Amino acid sequence: MKRRRLCRRSVPAVAAWVAAICPAAAEAHLNSTGMGPLYDGSLHFLTSPEDLVSALALGLWAGLRGADHGRRALFVLPSAWLLGGLLGATAAATPDSAVGSSFWLLLLGGLLAADAKVSLRLTTVLAACVGLAHGYANGAGMGAAWDAAGALLGLGAAVFVLVALSAAFATSLRAPWTRIAVRVAGSWIAASGLLLLGWSMRSGWR
Repeated sequence: MKRRRLCRRSVPAVAAWVAAICPAAAEAHLNSTGMGPLYDGSLHFLTSPEDLVSALALGLWAGLRGADHGRRALFVLPSAWLLGGLLGATAAATPDSAVGSSFWLLLLGGLLAADAKVSLRLTTVLAACVGLAHGYANGAGMGAAWDAAGALLGLGAAVFVLVALSAAFATSLRAPWTRIAVRVAGSWIAASGLLLLGWSMRSGWR
């Protein structure tokens, strides 16, 4: 009975979370803070749940794998994000893909929930792919690469800080129940990705 009640209470929360991360068409890509491009880029990252949650999931998962994996994700992800953003800044504005966002949420949330044990090389490749994909989506529509560089640097700095905090937190966990709690969060992220995928497919059928 308790499990059924918990599931019933979880469904609205997950649905609300999916609604929050459901991306829309990219038109005005950056919100101006009035404090310069560095802060604009950081704010964009912090107000883009599909980017924020993906980076958080990768940081937590790498941290569970140990300090070496955490450090590798810490430096590879922001660097790849910045490179992808610069490449994307040379492209025309394109609508964000809900399918792409759901894929990364499913993959990263699934790895975190399963506490998947992989090699350091695979962690590096995954961090690079996540950074390039999300960075390209962020950079598209920002304008000329030179003009977008400041915002992308701010965005990369925000990614760096989030991964540093999440990876360090996960690495410090020793009690089994704390690691289980982090894995449960991963299952929620994967569930959000699955619901977002179904939502996007349903919208495409209309």
